[in-house]
Amino acid sequence: MTAVVIVGSGIAGLTAALHADAGGCAVTVVTKNALSESNTRYAQGGIAGVLSPDDRVSDHARDTLVAGAGLADPEAVDVLVTEGPDRIRDLIDDGVQFDREADGTLRTGLEGAHSFPRILHAGGDATGAEIERTLVERIRRSGIRVLEHSFATDLVRRSGRVVGVELLGGERVEADAVILATGGAGQVFAHSTNPLVATGDGIALAVRAGAAVRDLEFVQFHPTVLAVGGAFLVSEAVRGEGAVLRDESGRRFVLEAHPAGELAPRDVVARAMTAAMARQGGRPVLLDATAVHSADPDERAVFLAERFPTIDAAVRARGLDWAREPIPVTPAAHYLMGGVVTDLDGRTDVPGLYAVGEVARTGVHGANRLASNSLLEGAVFGARAGDAAATDGAAWPVTAGIGAVAETATDGIPHPPFSRRALQELMWTDAGVMRNGDGLRRASRTLAAWHAFTAHPVTAREHENANLLVVAELMVAAAIERTGSVGSHHRTDDPDSADTHVRPDLEGAA
Repeated sequence: MTAVVIVGSGIAGLTAALHADAGGCAVTVVTKNALSESNTRYAQGGIAGVLSPDDRVSDHARDTLVAGAGLADPEAVDVLVTEGPDRIRDLIDDGVQFDREADGTLRTGLEGAHSFPRILHAGGDATGAEIERTLVERIRRSGIRVLEHSFATDLVRRSGRVVGVELLGGERVEADAVILATGGAGQVFAHSTNPLVATGDGIALAVRAGAAVRDLEFVQFHPTVLAVGGAFLVSEAVRGEGAVLRDESGRRFVLEAHPAGELAPRDVVARAMTAAMARQGGRPVLLDATAVHSADPDERAVFLAERFPTIDAAVRARGLDWAREPIPVTPAAHYLMGGVVTDLDGRTDVPGLYAVGEVARTGVHGANRLASNSLLEGAVFGARAGDAAATDGAAWPVTAGIGAVAETATDGIPHPPFSRRALQELMWTDAGVMRNGDGLRRASRTLAAWHAFTAHPVTAREHENANLLVVAELMVAAAIERTGSVGSHHRTDDPDSADTHVRPDLEGAA
């Protein structure tokens, strides 16, 4: 029987586990926290898919390609949008309770850069939590082995092939295939929507095993995160319902950057917000929902509480009444488009190693992810990887992988002492929403000088810090190499960096 280990427990990992299990594999899920703790759980936005007879798969594909700034892989996009509806139906069959209209039909909404309201939500703004709940219940019923609070510190290799994972404390779990599903690396930045577990572990594991990585310069910064209290994402669906962004003078500044205004691709909105904040001394801009649904603030308050219960509770817990007054928001690191390079079935260039979800680079997102395509990606490519691992078995050829952390010489200049917070602030300042060569090179030198501080990790936090440093170095190296601006990667020192997110030849593409 083929043994498969999945590292991570979001939608991609749990879907892969269930499909590998259905394929007759002996499956083990390893997760460094509780089984339900993942980026998926915190996804307020929905899942995009063509389920309406009035919508077209080709339109979903076009929207994805345009948002990706011409760098998305059309073949991967075709897989995503073609297989996506069936994977959503699988979730419904599994018990996910998506929101419905009074007549029982699925309720769909519109989000930024979509040409049709094809976004499904659950519990208003708790789509990820509902999907995670359902998949965790299925995993528990399946009998799949689950190792919670187990930190994967390294991949075990033999004759060039991955044959298991090593856990903190020295335990090894042998496997014919390992599927990385560890999510992103949002904790590399000072401001992030990601949970604390998002420390780039899978990317670091893969790089140390020799796997190729790509497109790490493409980090999506979500425009609307509450700027008071702890970081809390305010879903794009709020803007889809009609909320607008204003500066301190009340001006809708995003319209000056893009005709779609608040529903422009996220990179455009985030940059417009960053520029507006700079003009007003760094203070947050305002998300104005006071015209949503009704002119009556009491009716509006009821609507917001029913449509966005999680957000409404968080806003009010901070002493804000968003039904009656605009609320302060700021951009924050949200999603990593790049990652471990895979084929369309999750295979990396290292035999026995697969990657799915945010840790993977399938090419489906290009330079900028279309809203609500992330949960869809996890479902679609998680299923494909689980199926592939079950059928590949031990038939992988032994080949050498590629990919390594770029070595950067230090310059003898004193650098700040290493800490996770120092790393996060450095990345936010020099490799955040707006970047330039001087800042990126300064970040590169500082990161190189910090190597000694993460050389011999012992505790889980020390391993996370080492992984964050690996990812940060790779991100900065990729951002230095790409001197032009495209999608979410914006170089202020690029003389041709007009604030556009599409290639001219993609305008009007089918």
